[in-house]
Amino acid sequence: MAGTLGVSIAQIAQSLRPAFAGIKAGDWEDPSAQMREVNVRLAPEARQRAADLEQLPIVVTGPDGSPRTLPLGQIATITQSLGPAQVSHLDADPVVTVEANTSGRPLNEVMKDINAKIAKITMPNGVHVTQGGEAKDQAEVFGRIFSALGIAVMLMYLILVMQFGSFLEPLAIMVSLPLSLIGVMLALMFTNTTINIMSLIGVILLMGIVAKNAILLIDFAKWAREKEGLPRREALIQAGAIRLRPIMMTTLALIAGMIPVALGIGEGAEFRAPLGRAVIGGVITSTLLTLVVIPTFYEILDEWREWVLTKLGKYKRRTAEHPIPKHLLPDASASQVEKLA
Repeated sequence: MAGTLGVSIAQIAQSLRPAFAGIKAGDWEDPSAQMREVNVRLAPEARQRAADLEQLPIVVTGPDGSPRTLPLGQIATITQSLGPAQVSHLDADPVVTVEANTSGRPLNEVMKDINAKIAKITMPNGVHVTQGGEAKDQAEVFGRIFSALGIAVMLMYLILVMQFGSFLEPLAIMVSLPLSLIGVMLALMFTNTTINIMSLIGVILLMGIVAKNAILLIDFAKWAREKEGLPRREALIQAGAIRLRPIMMTTLALIAGMIPVALGIGEGAEFRAPLGRAVIGGVITSTLLTLVVIPTFYEILDEWREWVLTKLGKYKRRTAEHPIPKHLLPDASASQVEKLA
């Protein structure tokens, strides 16, 4: 019937919109001189009764081209049922979006609870769950931050290898990096701060700051062994005693500079406060642990290296004193025998 009269679905929806969504009728100044927007629509009970909805007027074009009205009941059957307000699509697939706002709890904790509930649901064939909004953005940002952190650590190690001319000595310096994470987690826990983008940026800053203390110790100990001929342990003790003052000076200066940031005073300061708290906590623990852990680890690595070199030296001397007889390998060339030896 609607098609015969030339009425489209869009026209019907446009006619129903004022009845349900309302239509602006103008502005009204209330007794308190406040301007208020006036919207007109059907009363709630009128929107529920099918008999009332059947009487809604629909404007159609008559045979003579003039507009006419007819009740909705003549071109539609009114029944009460449930249906989607709109059908959304994502990547050409129909999608149902479930949204929620978080308040009073970190987003990662909320998503952990949500994922635990979703894991217990058996999805029908062809139905899967994806995360979007802030959860998706947070996962992408964290992934990029961790990638940047890994690249930074790798570049730092390669630069130290070139500067020290060794692959083992920089390992003792790199041990100081995870030591800073202990202080970061403790500082965030005591200040009731979440792990967010700013605290992760603070961790990246810590990588260079913390490695500086270890470089001061290892470089001075190496210089004392090569230039002054001190034993390994005495060189490490002397390095700790002499380099303690500059290490403490730089650490205290950094903490003092980060205190205003960590307090989070001022407009928008709470956003960057986790950066200062992470840096302060990481610097404190790394400075204290670096003075003990780094010399110990360096001594262990150096002992291993000496042990390996000693074993290799004995093997070379033994093969030189007792070469493989050539008659045992008659088909091997002299270069092959020498290589095997």
